Amino acid sequence: MDEMEEELKCPVCGSFYREPIILPCSHNICLACARNILVQTPDAESPQSSRASGSGVSDYDYLDLDKMSLYSEADSGYGSYGGFVSAPTTPCQKSPNGVRVFPPTVPQPPPQHHLLQHPGCLPPIPRNSCITCPQCHRSLILDDRGLRGFPKNRVLEGVVDRYQQSKAAALKCQLCEKSPKEATVMCEQCDVFYCDPCRLRCHPPRGPLAKHRLVPPAQGRISRRASPRKISTCTEHELENLSMYCVQCKMPVCYQCLEEGKHGTHEVKALGAMWKLHKGQLSQALNGLSDRASEAKEFLVQLRNMVQHIQENGVEFEACLVAQCDALIDALNRRKAQLLARVNKEHEHKLKVVRDQISHCTVKLRQTTGLMEYCLEVIKENDPSGFLQISDALIRRVHMTESQWGKGTLTPRMTSDFDLTLDSGPLLQTIHQLDFVQMKVAWFTFDTASAHPDIIFSNDNLTVTCNSYDDRVVMGNSGFSRGVHYWEMTVDRYDNHPDPAFGVARGDVLKDVMLGKDDKAWAMYVDNNRSWFMHNNSHTNRTDGGIGKGATIGVLLDFTRGILIFLINDEQQGPVAFEGLEGIYYPAISLNRNVQVTLHTGLPIPDFYTPGEVDPTGSVC
Repeated sequence: MDEMEEELKCPVCGSFYREPIILPCSHNICLACARNILVQTPDAESPQSSRASGSGVSDYDYLDLDKMSLYSEADSGYGSYGGFVSAPTTPCQKSPNGVRVFPPTVPQPPPQHHLLQHPGCLPPIPRNSCITCPQCHRSLILDDRGLRGFPKNRVLEGVVDRYQQSKAAALKCQLCEKSPKEATVMCEQCDVFYCDPCRLRCHPPRGPLAKHRLVPPAQGRISRRASPRKISTCTEHELENLSMYCVQCKMPVCYQCLEEGKHGTHEVKALGAMWKLHKGQLSQALNGLSDRASEAKEFLVQLRNMVQHIQENGVEFEACLVAQCDALIDALNRRKAQLLARVNKEHEHKLKVVRDQISHCTVKLRQTTGLMEYCLEVIKENDPSGFLQISDALIRRVHMTESQWGKGTLTPRMTSDFDLTLDSGPLLQTIHQLDFVQMKVAWFTFDTASAHPDIIFSNDNLTVTCNSYDDRVVMGNSGFSRGVHYWEMTVDRYDNHPDPAFGVARGDVLKDVMLGKDDKAWAMYVDNNRSWFMHNNSHTNRTDGGIGKGATIGVLLDFTRGILIFLINDEQQGPVAFEGLEGIYYPAISLNRNVQVTLHTGLPIPDFYTPGEVDPTGSVC
């Protein structure tokens, strides 16, 4: 019942309704709150014919609000009669429910002694008073009866009373001798509240007592305090009871209303019959609303489960992202180690060459120095005959040694610079472009940015052709890394038996060779008679059956199995083409010699194929 509480609160004061009245617009308001939001209108601007009341004509006889300026569309609160003495001159206030309320327009009379004041006596309503509904903002002029012209909502008053009673303090057991315990049930037949021990002792569930009906204490208190149904009286004729129902005005009326009032010519029905009819209609409407409420509860459960799944998937995805980035870092570290090994190898090679040259030059220099010193000593000899015996040989040795120090001997065999330049630009660009890609089947088109310049686009980038004799590659603008994906291409133009290729590729695939020539693409190339699978320039699985104008080529990429399958005209072409596919792949084709194809995406998986059940070693047909 807690959800019902807002229905039982006045939109002006924000508290539970007290003496609620029904406005002609069917909204409710406390009687005291209605007096507080009255606005007095000038006599000249309130024609008597325009006055209305709760029992007036069914269309409420509302005033021309544009002329009266009671309510402005530019203001969400109540309007006022600026310039008139009777208009409120203080700013409007706000109720707890956010409704804007004007202060009372009529000075309250001085309080009288409570013994002299008649119960229920209220200050008189000023003439030409206007009230505006705080919920729908519809306004009307009160007639001579004032607020008494609006019917009291006795049903709402009773519901509020029962709700407040159910929220009151807990009831006590009536049979406990000392320190009564909190009652847990009430017997409707015995009209007694019991706690559990007293119920078991004094009201056992056997014999005649077994047929008694036990209800919760709150429900029992309500049934105990329920008063007999009050008979409502007519607002036009206070001494007459409401006994009939006017079908045209949709309101209860009395016999005097039928004889003297405006309801005389209207269709009327018995009040009891219409009461039962409307109760049935309300019950039937509640059944539909109950179904919607049940669906809403199930939807809320679904949303709450979705919150849990989002949290779990978020943690899982974060862990996956960290693992992928760590794998990239590990791969980079491994490559770093490999490059460092190459640098070290180059370093050692350079040192060896230089050291060998140093050793060789050192030996040769030692030999040259020794020869020079020996020759100098020979020159010092004064024996001509002895000198001439060895001079020719020494001269030849000197010339020979000098020639050995010829061109290139004194030139370093190795430079100190390392002829290694790390090309990190493409990798850094790839890292900067690292982003999330489409993980589910989606609509995609051919990518103009990455395609070879010879590719010609049309039809919102869904149709491509190429006039070059050489093969040119174009990829899709979405990459895939998980799930099952299927797309098709129809051949719009096919002359002179060229061999276009269809498949998937990495983002850095070569664009100027047939798809599948390098190790970045996995493709099927096909002519008018047969097809082959190709990856890294390796041709496999020649299969009969080619293409022509109007043919359809299908590509099925299943990451759950890591396989790639091709179809021609809805029939599988050959066995499973490729296995072990992991990572990010882009749809790709290569064209030449005026072939034109159109792409079809977002297609369902072919009926013959069930993801996860295909035998990757053979055909799935």
